[in-house]
Amino acid sequence: MSKATYDDVNLILRLYEIRREEKLRAARVWFAVNFKPKTVAEYRKLIEPPEANAHFRQAVSYWDMAASFVTAGVLNEELFFQSGREVLFFWLRLKPIVEASREFNKDPKAWKNLETVAEALAKYMGPEAFAAFAARVAQ
Repeated sequence: MSKATYDDVNLILRLYEIRREEKLRAARVWFAVNFKPKTVAEYRKLIEPPEANAHFRQAVSYWDMAASFVTAGVLNEELFFQSGREVLFFWLRLKPIVEASREFNKDPKAWKNLETVAEALAKYMGPEAFAAFAARVAQ
């Protein structure tokens, strides 16, 4: 693993600034409170209202974008992992519907950056810490 740079730190700080933006904050809260579907049918019904759809797209695309910086190698993975666990929270909530959604939309790469980084973060945390985190997310 390469050493984090000042550019990595600046990107992490910028990502944090963006997370504090009012609309994204509202979208993240909506996701945390409401997004718990277990099937694609539940997912599609949940995001049917335009406001819910906008919240879903904004919050999930933010984390997929942030994860893409890691998968593309422009953001230090370990620094990203040390700066928070929210990307893993989003992945655990999405995971039950991902494969069926990818099939339904004919998009096998949907949320792939989010998946790759979240799964790596789970390994980085270790099995005990990950299990405890996943249990909290499931509540």
